[in-house]
Amino acid sequence: MISYLQIDRLTKSFGDLLLFEEITFGIAQGQKIGLIAKNGAGKTTLLNIIAGKEDYDSGAVVFRNDLRVGYLEQSPAYPEGLTVLEACFYSTNETVRLIAEYEKVMSGDDHSQLNEILMRMDNEKAWDYEQKAKQILGQLKIYNLDQKVETLSGGQLKRVALANVLITEPELIILDEPTNHLDLEMTEWLEGYLSRATISLLMVTHDRYFLDRVCNEIMEIDHQQIYQYKGNYSYYLEKRQERIATFNTDIERANNLLKKELDWMRRQPQARGTKAKYRIDAFYELEKRAKQRRDNAQVSLDVKASYIGSKIFEAEHVSKRFDAIKIVEDFNYVFARYEKMGIVGNNGTGKSTFVKMLLGEVEPDSGRFDIGETVRFGYYSQEGLAFDEEMKVIDAVRDIAEFVDLGNGNRMGVSQFLNYFLFAPEKQHDYIHKLSGGEKRRLYLCTVLMRNPNFLVLDEPTNDLDIVTLNILEEYLQQFKGCLIVVSHDRYFMDKVVDHLLVFYGNAELKDFPGNYTQYRDWKDADEQLKKEAEASQIKRQVNNAPEKPNRQEKEQKKKLTYKEQKEYESLEIDIAALETEKSELEVLMSSGSLSNDELMEKSQRISEVLEAIEEKTMRWLELSEYA
Repeated sequence: MISYLQIDRLTKSFGDLLLFEEITFGIAQGQKIGLIAKNGAGKTTLLNIIAGKEDYDSGAVVFRNDLRVGYLEQSPAYPEGLTVLEACFYSTNETVRLIAEYEKVMSGDDHSQLNEILMRMDNEKAWDYEQKAKQILGQLKIYNLDQKVETLSGGQLKRVALANVLITEPELIILDEPTNHLDLEMTEWLEGYLSRATISLLMVTHDRYFLDRVCNEIMEIDHQQIYQYKGNYSYYLEKRQERIATFNTDIERANNLLKKELDWMRRQPQARGTKAKYRIDAFYELEKRAKQRRDNAQVSLDVKASYIGSKIFEAEHVSKRFDAIKIVEDFNYVFARYEKMGIVGNNGTGKSTFVKMLLGEVEPDSGRFDIGETVRFGYYSQEGLAFDEEMKVIDAVRDIAEFVDLGNGNRMGVSQFLNYFLFAPEKQHDYIHKLSGGEKRRLYLCTVLMRNPNFLVLDEPTNDLDIVTLNILEEYLQQFKGCLIVVSHDRYFMDKVVDHLLVFYGNAELKDFPGNYTQYRDWKDADEQLKKEAEASQIKRQVNNAPEKPNRQEKEQKKKLTYKEQKEYESLEIDIAALETEKSELEVLMSSGSLSNDELMEKSQRISEVLEAIEEKTMRWLELSEYA
């Protein structure tokens, strides 16, 4: 394979904080690498170094000559005054510049130079390039090409920057959290685009489905070193666990040997002559190895929810629109105790507006939300808490409370509580502007949970959080003794934590789906296939001038459920809920590390049976729900 990039003995530190030391790796043609590390371990810093936007202490970064490289930053920026069109085609590539010129002329009133540009487009054979660019802009829903970049939201700017990277067709693409601010439709399109494209890729993302389906190699920064795994995310999880187990075994072996050597050091002072010097040196080297410890600290979200009554909220004839755009219309809903709802839909369909109406931040045009007296909301928003960047971490938390109420009369000091969120004492006294993006989000999550809410409303909680924190957050939400609404484009996260979905299609069209995102996606694909078959059948009849007959599905929709089917329909809801609970319990057991191989095989077989049963019963439930 052709080598595109070689990193040799690279070291980077900020003062006393060492991010990575003498790391070496390369990227070759066709490799698609996912970069994983805890927040603050240096993922973004490494990408910035490779892109030439940040210095390093020592080592070398060497690219192949004339390699085309595209870099999507976590927080991209463009010079003020550029239009969206100019930003999308912001490149030194002559063909890209020509297409930008063509698009600008076509969108304006002055077409005097059009003939000249058309000739140049023909000579440069730029039409295929232009079609690809149009497809990318359309898939990322970038339509207002004259808007100035300084007026865009962070999410809009990220999509423009992503379009810019893809349009320039680089040979090596470097992406920092590419799925942030993309809706599910865009994420799935990008997933397919990168999977099919013959490019090399280095990418940081928290989206585990995205990692699994796009990357053929995983690279992890752990304890200032690089570890590489030739496989996708699922393979990485398996091999990483093996590496940790081997490391722990080596430490245990070193400790056992150290005891024997220590006994020799104490009992044999006369043996410490020149002959034994090598053994004494080996003893000190062994002592150094035995003292190594893996930092197994994890975010611990052992925060108790306050009591919540049986009445949560009722939406009564709620309607909301912005000019011609309808968000909800005559919407009614009774939210149940301990319900966990996921909200999905494309950008602009009204998901965040719905949440803000529930929280009282936006008034509905008509109708109301009747909130229970015991409900205490905890709101984690897309925008995040507006921290004073010059404050210290501990002071920002103390501004909210000096102690955290853990329930049953127990309290915890702020410093101890921050420790649970992986903010070590020295980190607690850092200024907030020194934190990484993910660490700021983790601090924000800390400030939400310390208020002991019993109804969590999380709007895009997965953006910028590392995968370790996400796993812990998922476990916490699965056990959370309260209510939950999650707005997220992270399919893996939604699959793990919600009971059902409220799907926003746009123009006030909503659907309550009884299952997680993967089940919804399977149902949607099947439903779309049925519609295509019905359309094809109708066209065929029209061509043959055959009189249109009601199809089988239309006939069935006219009937009502029998008493027996009604009872089956009701029991299916109970069965599906019980199976979902069993699935969650099995997942916790299988990830605990406490099972033997035989037990693991047994649980693995059972979870396959449970998933099959959930799918079968859900499809039957959907079939009966058409007539309920």
